Amino acid sequence: MLGASDSHPDIHWPSGFSPDHAHSFCQAQVLVHAPPATAFGLLTDVSRWPGWVPGVTGAHSGTLEGTFEVQFHGHRFEIFVGERVPPRRLGWSGVGAGVQLYQAWLLTEVKDGTHVVTENVVRGPAAQSLDALAPLWARRLHALWLAQLKRLSENAPGTVAG
Repeated sequence: MLGASDSHPDIHWPSGFSPDHAHSFCQAQVLVHAPPATAFGLLTDVSRWPGWVPGVTGAHSGTLEGTFEVQFHGHRFEIFVGERVPPRRLGWSGVGAGVQLYQAWLLTEVKDGTHVVTENVVRGPAAQSLDALAPLWARRLHALWLAQLKRLSENAPGTVAG
C-alpha cells in the first residue's frame, strides 16, 4: 500500500488523517490542457457531479461551500469542506457507509495547462474490507474521475486544448 512517503509534499492533511494512518490511500495525477480555474470550477460545482463523477448518483449543494451531501454507490456521505483556495487547492472530509475519508486536490498551472493531483485517505471497516477484496478499487475510481475531469475541462467553452 502507498504511504506518507508517496504523498505529494504540498498536500495539507488535517489532524487525524494521513496516509500512514489510512486503511486505504490513493494518489492519482493528470495533465489537463485547460487553465486551473476551469478544472476547479468543475470540482466545485457539486450539483453537476452525478453527471460525471464515477459512482455519484445524487448531490445536495449548488456549489462547494461548507458542507454538502452525495449519494455514492447507493450510500449517503456527508462532506465537510476543510480547504478551499481557488483555483489551486481543495480538501474535504466525508463520513458515511462505515468510513471516514479525506480527499485533497492540488491544481498547479504548468506550461501546457494544469497538473492535477488528488489524494484520498479512507479509514474504517468498509475501507479495510474493500481494500482486502479489491485493492485496486481506489486507483481505478480516481483514474476515471481524473479522466472525466480532463475531458470536461478540455472541452469547456473557451478552452483551447494543448
